[in-house]
Amino acid sequence: MEPRSFDGGADRPRSAHDLQTGRVIVVGPYLRARRGDPDAAESSAVRGSDARLEEAAGLARAIDLVIADVVLAPISQIRPATYLGKGKVEEILGVIKGHEADLVVMDCALSPIQQRNLEKAWNAKVLDRTGVILEIFGRRAKTKEGALQVELAHLNYQRSRLVRSWTHLERQRGGFGFMGGPGETQIEADRRLIGDRITKIENEIKKVQGTRRLHRAGRQRVPYRVVALVGYTNAGKSTLFNRLTRAEVQAADMLFATLDPTLRALTLPLGGKAMLSDTVGFISNLPTQLVAAFRATLEEVLEADLILHVRDISHEDAEAQQRDVDAVLRQLGIDPETGGRILEVWNKIDRFEPEQRENLRNIAARRPAEHPCFMVSAVTGEGIDELLAAIEQRLAATRIALDLSIDASDGAGVSWLHRNAEVLRKDLHEGRFDMTVRVDETKRELVVNRFGAVLHPD
Repeated sequence: MEPRSFDGGADRPRSAHDLQTGRVIVVGPYLRARRGDPDAAESSAVRGSDARLEEAAGLARAIDLVIADVVLAPISQIRPATYLGKGKVEEILGVIKGHEADLVVMDCALSPIQQRNLEKAWNAKVLDRTGVILEIFGRRAKTKEGALQVELAHLNYQRSRLVRSWTHLERQRGGFGFMGGPGETQIEADRRLIGDRITKIENEIKKVQGTRRLHRAGRQRVPYRVVALVGYTNAGKSTLFNRLTRAEVQAADMLFATLDPTLRALTLPLGGKAMLSDTVGFISNLPTQLVAAFRATLEEVLEADLILHVRDISHEDAEAQQRDVDAVLRQLGIDPETGGRILEVWNKIDRFEPEQRENLRNIAARRPAEHPCFMVSAVTGEGIDELLAAIEQRLAATRIALDLSIDASDGAGVSWLHRNAEVLRKDLHEGRFDMTVRVDETKRELVVNRFGAVLHPD
C-alpha cells in the first residue's frame, strides 16, 4: 500500500523527486499531562498535540520532504537512552518499514546518544526539531550575515553530536618508537576543525555586527524612527510589510519564508517617515543556539522604537503562539508587558465572518489602554489606515514639536534641520522659512539655542 500524504493529497507512487528528498515519518513524542503536575498540565494546555504535530509536519514540508505518515507518540516519561519507551520504538519501526521511510523527524530535542540509538534501532536517519529548523534556516539564508549565523548555529549543534563510534578512526601513534600511545583520533581532529571554524565565523560575525552598528548610527543621525515586525512564523509579517511599504519581499504560506532582515521606508499619514524592519519569525521551542546565533539580526528588534507583534488571530493556537513569541522576546531582554513600545496587530481578520469580526472587535475594545490591539488584513488592506495612524501617534508621543523661523538664505541651517529633525511644516514668508519641526528630547536644547525655537502649541 502506498503511503498517504499528510496534507490530504491522493496516494501516488514514488517519484524521482521522492527518492531524492526522502520519505519521512514525523513523530510527536509529547509528554502526557499527569494529575498533580502543574507544569505538565500547563504545557498541555498551551498547545494541543494535534496542532504541535501539524506544525512539525509543516517544518518537514518546508525542506521539501515527502511525508509518508505522522505518528502521535504520547509518553509518560523521557527515556535517557532513546527518549521513547521500548514499545514505542518497536511500534514506530513497523511504521518505518511499512512505508520504506529513510528519515524520521522527532518533534523534540534529542541528545546525541538518543539520536544515535534511535538511528541504530530504526536503521534510518533521525532529525530532531533543532536539526530540522537548522536545515530550513540553511536554505532560507540569502545574505552573508544570515549564512554565517546559520553556519555558526549548525556547527555548534554538530559539535555536540560527534560521537566516537569506530576505533579505526585513530590516526598515527604519537610519541617515539613503537611504544607511543595513540595519536589524534578522527573525532578529535573533527572537533578541532569545527572549533577553528566556529572561532573564524564568530570573528566574521563581530565584523558584521560592527558594520550594522555603523549603519544604525547613520540612521540615528537621520530623523527616522525604526519600527520592527515580530511574530510567530507564518503570521503574515512579510505580507503586512509589503502592504505597508509597497515592497516586494517574499511572502509565502510556509514556515520561515523570511529569514534575513529587510528594512524599507514607511510613509506615515501626516507625511512623517519611519523605517520598517521585517525579521525572522519565531516558533515554539526555538532552539537557544538559534536565538544566540541570530542575536545580531534581532538587534533591529532590540533597538526599535516601536515593535509590532503580528498575530495570526485566525489560528486555532493563536494564544499559545503569543506566549511563545513573548518568551523569545524575554530571551532578548524585551519585556512584553511594558506598555508603550509594543503594539499588537491581529492579522488575517478576512478569514472571519462578520459576526465573528464583531466579536473580536468587542474583545479588542475591552483591552487595557496601555495594551491596545489593531485588527487588520494584510491581504485586503482592511484596518491598515488605523494601524498607520496609531504608529504615527505612538512615535510622535516621544518627540517634541517646535516652531521656529530661519532666514531662507541660511542653507546650512535649513539642511541641518532636514537631517536632524522631522519637518512638519515649512512656509516661505518675506524671505524667511516659518517651520514646525519634531525632534527628540535629546536635541531640543540644541534646536532652541541655535534657531530660537519655541514649543509648538498643541
